[in-house]
Amino acid sequence: MRTPPNERLTSDIAELDQAQISGSGKSCPERKCILTGETAARDALVRLAISPDGDVLCDPLAKAPGRGAWIGVSKAQFERAVAKGQLKGALARAFKGTPLNVAEDLPDQIQRALERVLLDRLGIEMRGGQIVLGSDRIAEQARKGRIALLLHANDASEDGRKKLDQAWRVGREMEGSGERGITLPLDRAALSVALGRDNVVHLGVSGSSSNSGSGAKAAGRVEAAVLRLLQYTKAEGPDEISGGAQFAPASDDKLNA
Repeated sequence: MRTPPNERLTSDIAELDQAQISGSGKSCPERKCILTGETAARDALVRLAISPDGDVLCDPLAKAPGRGAWIGVSKAQFERAVAKGQLKGALARAFKGTPLNVAEDLPDQIQRALERVLLDRLGIEMRGGQIVLGSDRIAEQARKGRIALLLHANDASEDGRKKLDQAWRVGREMEGSGERGITLPLDRAALSVALGRDNVVHLGVSGSSSNSGSGAKAAGRVEAAVLRLLQYTKAEGPDEISGGAQFAPASDDKLNA
């Protein structure tokens, strides 16, 4: 990645392993979305960087050197910003004076990058022995309170999801709460390839969410990647950036880094 003239290089950038999860008590640096001007935890946003040729690229692990720009909107909102020219204006402020190329499929590139981060993370946790597969085994471990995070493929049957969700609630002593596992924006084929197993429809991340052991830490790492992907792919909501929203000034150091 190229550093625009007179811009500082970023220091070592934390990987998603260090993402803040709900109730962790960890502090997390904040950044400002260039499209809405709203500030949020850095690990909840997506960083954009530029290649040596001036191409605007997704930097999902926030590791590329040089100045970055952060977005915290859904894919639908991002697509509207591209169509209305709002993104180019915001990027021009973030990457001062640098000729930029914005690919037409950048919204899709971002989604694929976030999906890859999640699938790679699942593969790592699988190799580390933290992933539980198979409906019967997941249900057994869930009832014992040994599943910290429960995930379903988006083509899982409703009946299969409900049975595992119920077992998960039992193990978490949350019967009657209606709490459910997370349905991913990924199908069983994608999960099967990532985990090197056939027909992965459901999966659990082992460990108790109430402790700080390796399982809970693994669940936190997976959850961080899951929630960021869900934030980007969420269903259409209010058009927060329609009508020419006021962009955050690119000179704000919290915007870039």
